[in-house]
Amino acid sequence: MSPAAVASVIDPEARKFYVRALTILNENNLPFLVGGAYAFARYTGIERHTKDFDIFIRRSDFDRAVEILRKAGYKTELTFPHWIGKAYHNEDFIDLIFGAGNGVTEVDDEWFEHAVKERVLDLDVLLIPPEEMLWSKGLIMERERFDGADVAHVILAMGQKLNWRHLIERYGKDWRVLLAHVILFGFMYPSDRSRVPEWVVEELTRRLLDETNQHDAKEKICYGTILSRQQYLIDVTERGYKDARLKPIGNMSAEEIEQWTAGIGIDGAK
Repeated sequence: MSPAAVASVIDPEARKFYVRALTILNENNLPFLVGGAYAFARYTGIERHTKDFDIFIRRSDFDRAVEILRKAGYKTELTFPHWIGKAYHNEDFIDLIFGAGNGVTEVDDEWFEHAVKERVLDLDVLLIPPEEMLWSKGLIMERERFDGADVAHVILAMGQKLNWRHLIERYGKDWRVLLAHVILFGFMYPSDRSRVPEWVVEELTRRLLDETNQHDAKEKICYGTILSRQQYLIDVTERGYKDARLKPIGNMSAEEIEQWTAGIGIDGAK
């Protein structure tokens, strides 16, 4: 399944909006990457229909992107200051993504360095890299949205082509989450376990053993809030755990966490 197949089912008015917006950004030399259903179709062959269009930009380019789109006649907003804004045309919208709700996966130069060329909506564009897709999706484990199947399908389709060293570096101190996905992948697809190189399993397992031998961490921190903004609130509000999203442990301010928490259950907040 190609991005063209996904694009073929878009409402004509939405398609015009997406094409015009992307063309205008291109004409103004505003760098962006296409993600969402289009990148997922390119990497996995799985068609998915969504009501929005995801583009990824650097945070430093957000204000200029908004100015460009406003001048083109579109309504815009900074939905959540730490990671996402939107551009609207009637009922259709484009997500302008520069980070993640958990404050971890910030769009930086490496997203563009590893981007993949593709044709979407009859336009030449760059897709988010598969490694960055795995990094961002791998940290989404909400009650109402768990992207583990997406992670598994990308590994199944792209495992032998992935830059695993880069992926491990992306996860950084959150490498246990990547190991969890690797373990689950081997459970889901026992005939395809070799899609994950042996050295990856060995390195992550060695880290697990080394860390286990060090016994419990001294600081009482809950990293569950990185995976779900709702399901671990009790731990940081009532049980004395530090919130791993909060600076200096994480990248978010108390105000950003408060606003993100207040958005729970709001349609379109992701």
